[in-house]
Amino acid sequence: MATGRAAKRPKLDPSSAQPPQRGEDDYVPGNIVEIELCNFMTYDHLTCRPGPRLNLVVGPNGSGKSSLVCAIALALAADPSILGRASNVGAFVKRGEESGHVKISLRGDTPDHKLCITRKIDTNNKSEWQLDGTNVPKKEVVDLIKKFNIQVNNLTQFLPQDRVCEFAKLTPIQLLEETEKAVGDPLLPVMHRQLIDRSKELKNLEVAVKQKEQTLNNLKALNGELEKDVERVRQRDKLLRKAELMKKKLPWLKYDMKKKEYMEAQEQEKTEKKIMEEAAKIWEDAKGPVEGLKKKKMSHTSNTKRINNQMAENMKRRQDVTDKELQLNEQLRGTLKNIEDLKLQERSRQQRILKAKEALAAAEREFDDLQPYEAPKDEMRQLSEEIVRLNCAINELKKKRTDMESQLVRERENLRRCSDRLKQMENKTNKLLQALRCSGAEKINEAYSWVQDNRHKFKAEVYGPVILEVNIQDKVHASYLEGHVANYIWKSFITQDASDRDLLVRQMKQFDIPVLNYMGDKGMRREPFNITLEMQQVGIYSRLDQIFEAPPAVKDVLISQSHLDHSYIGTDETHNRADDVAKLGISDFWTPDNHYRWSRSRYGGHLSAFVDGVNPSHLFMCDLDVIDTERLQYQKDKHIKDIEGIDEDLKKLLKEQRQLEDEAAKIRRKKEEITDTMMHEKKRQQEIRKHVDIKRRMLETIYQEEDMESSKRKFVDQAAKLNDQRFELVLKLKDLLNNAVALRRSCAQENMVSIELDTKIWEMEKDVKKLEKDAVEAAKKYEYCKRKTQEHKQQLSNAKQHAESIAIITEDLAEEFRKMPTTIEELDCAIQDTESEANSMLFLNQNVLLEYQQRQREMESISEKLEDDKGECQRCYSDIETTKGKWLPTLRTLVSKINNTFSRNFQEMAVAGEVSLDEHDLNFEQYGILIKVKFRQTGAISFNNPVPCITSRSYQLPLPGMDPINERKMFQQLVRAASQPNTPQCFLLTPKLLPDLEYSAACSILNIMNGPWIEKPAKAWSTGDCWRTVMSVSGH
Repeated sequence: MATGRAAKRPKLDPSSAQPPQRGEDDYVPGNIVEIELCNFMTYDHLTCRPGPRLNLVVGPNGSGKSSLVCAIALALAADPSILGRASNVGAFVKRGEESGHVKISLRGDTPDHKLCITRKIDTNNKSEWQLDGTNVPKKEVVDLIKKFNIQVNNLTQFLPQDRVCEFAKLTPIQLLEETEKAVGDPLLPVMHRQLIDRSKELKNLEVAVKQKEQTLNNLKALNGELEKDVERVRQRDKLLRKAELMKKKLPWLKYDMKKKEYMEAQEQEKTEKKIMEEAAKIWEDAKGPVEGLKKKKMSHTSNTKRINNQMAENMKRRQDVTDKELQLNEQLRGTLKNIEDLKLQERSRQQRILKAKEALAAAEREFDDLQPYEAPKDEMRQLSEEIVRLNCAINELKKKRTDMESQLVRERENLRRCSDRLKQMENKTNKLLQALRCSGAEKINEAYSWVQDNRHKFKAEVYGPVILEVNIQDKVHASYLEGHVANYIWKSFITQDASDRDLLVRQMKQFDIPVLNYMGDKGMRREPFNITLEMQQVGIYSRLDQIFEAPPAVKDVLISQSHLDHSYIGTDETHNRADDVAKLGISDFWTPDNHYRWSRSRYGGHLSAFVDGVNPSHLFMCDLDVIDTERLQYQKDKHIKDIEGIDEDLKKLLKEQRQLEDEAAKIRRKKEEITDTMMHEKKRQQEIRKHVDIKRRMLETIYQEEDMESSKRKFVDQAAKLNDQRFELVLKLKDLLNNAVALRRSCAQENMVSIELDTKIWEMEKDVKKLEKDAVEAAKKYEYCKRKTQEHKQQLSNAKQHAESIAIITEDLAEEFRKMPTTIEELDCAIQDTESEANSMLFLNQNVLLEYQQRQREMESISEKLEDDKGECQRCYSDIETTKGKWLPTLRTLVSKINNTFSRNFQEMAVAGEVSLDEHDLNFEQYGILIKVKFRQTGAISFNNPVPCITSRSYQLPLPGMDPINERKMFQQLVRAASQPNTPQCFLLTPKLLPDLEYSAACSILNIMNGPWIEKPAKAWSTGDCWRTVMSVSGH
């Protein structure tokens, strides 16, 4: 809904609404008769005398036509912003000049009477007003303009080319208001405003009448209820007595409840005691099977050892069989070799016999020289037992070492945590971040970590938080700086790029951390640092921007945000001479104990002094909790000591383990040496014995040899016998291997059984521990129930004492109690219901009649006011109808005339146009003017943008661009309209005119010829000479 606006001119009598009459000079009072410009926009100087009707301002683009329009608007007290070119008058002064002026002469009541309005402007945006050469305030000029009904701000009267779009955006409501003020009866906007106000008043009166009627009905209903109040008072007292009696029973019901709870607690205690005893018995019973399984496991362990001994015996027997088989194999080889040798020994049997005897004698001598060797079986058994003992000891040491290494890892992890915590507490950055967090920035650590992790995303360096970038050494100076700079700046981050700022603002929003953007030192005016002799005499020795170090961007932000370059630092002498310091122009300074500030009032101009105490720094000089640091240091020393002790124990265990392993290795080597010696001696004896047998058999063979065939048969038989013996040994070895496999399987089964028993023992021990835990938990519950029973007993005693203090139960009281509810909840509900029923009657009192009469008088007063409001509502409606009867027909007639002119003019251009009044009954705020245009034969008339109407008073009418035919028609309409008797003075700006246009005496042509060579032609033109004379003067 468009907001209604007040009329732009005072209320006029109907007699004064007649249009002004033209004089003998054809001018109407208020017409512009002369325009003079000096140093205005493109003009050095211009004098122009427009005609009384249609003025055609013709000139090339950029020659200064719009400048003439701007001059008219500014001289008629228009605001520069309505021109759409500049927001201040200084922009209209010609470039290179300091000032200029615009002078407009308006026709007065007589042809000889002229009103000269002069507006002087300069580049400092100052305006000076003159009326007929006398300096006057702007208001006097505005009043004069209103007298002639000149409305420069009304787009239907004055339409600059830069505001055509704004005119096109006017709503129907706004268009109606501007039309009423521009071309209608002066009383139309006044009556329109009266209708809007009276319609609002009528709506308010109707709402008030409805509210009073509702209030009156409510009061009547309330008075009707007062008749039964006396009876309800007695009923209320009865209910309250009943509620008090029920409240006496409530403590005894609570006593009964406590007694019941006490009995339940006793039963619960007995139940928990029984559960505890059962849990303890189950725990004890569960221990027996575990011991049985452990004994069973020991039995299987002994079986495993027995099977291992049998496997060792089997291995020994297989070794013996293998040795015998090897021996038979050697004999077989010898026999086969002997068969081969028979063929070679045919020629020299005697020689062979001799050699055989010698070889036999040598072999027997060697066998006789061989010393007997006995295997040290006892020593081997002792060595094996010693190796087993050492292996067990080594395994025990390895287990201890593993446990100690795990403990060492845990101790080192604890030491690392303590060290990291101490480093974190001793780190300056963490101290400052901790201080910021304590001061309110709870998520500063997360924000700082995010910036550090995402620095690669920034285009420029990002600083922050600011407190981390500032380095200040002096503790006193730190107090000054912290007290001077706002707390939000210390936790802020500083960016140097707009995109970095946007990215960081989005991320810091979740941490509630501000972001400042540094745009460089552009426009910064930093106060130069200079301590004068006068400052030194009063103790001033430095300034806040000089006492700390920071990156340039951070320092510039601190200085610009907190004005550090205007705050000085002094000594106790400065404190004593504080008044002298203020005389030096220093309005802010610090002393060891106080902070002084002076400020000047904007209204009275007097100085006010503020003195604040200096608070110690909480951010820069923050200290950590000494107790926590000492505690962490003590824990660290303890962890180091424990680690050193564990390391020593590990070294000892490792040394002991290595000693045992070395000892076991020595014993194994000794055992292997004995075994190698036994094997070597045994093999040597077998080889020598075999060698002797072979030599003896060879000699016997040679002696018994009868012929080659018989000897060969003997050797073949011997070889067959040896093969039979080897086959028996192989069968025996097969039996031993089968036995070994069976023993191995039995051993594996025993091991699996042992493992299974270990698993069962572990699970049963876990169950036993769980049962033990259940037993302990049951014991705790029993103790808890026992304690709760005592508490309930005490509560029962207290409840009984409280109940007896409220009421002692008598026979009558007990009888009354039996009639009441038997549970606390029901009794509480009954009490609440009874009290609620009584409280619902709280408004009843002994002054019922007085209250009734008072309400009756109030009803009479409201009835009178209601009748008055109804009468006023009827009068308001009558006034509206009366005013509407005057306003609406006049407005309809005006809109009808505009529509006729609008339709006729558009019809000449082969376009259908219509202007209509949009009516809304009594909602006068919604009345408006609708403009419709149809450009084609097909289709209905549609709404279009508003088009300026040629019948309206206007000082400027821009002609929209169109084809030559319509432009010629439009021009003819303008000429025809300008020739009418009551046509106002108009200006048409165009860069060109079509040839052979039809003109009338009402047309005046103003040629704008602006340029560096225009002065002479302009003088010739001003004399009225023809164009040929003008061209000859200009040299063409």
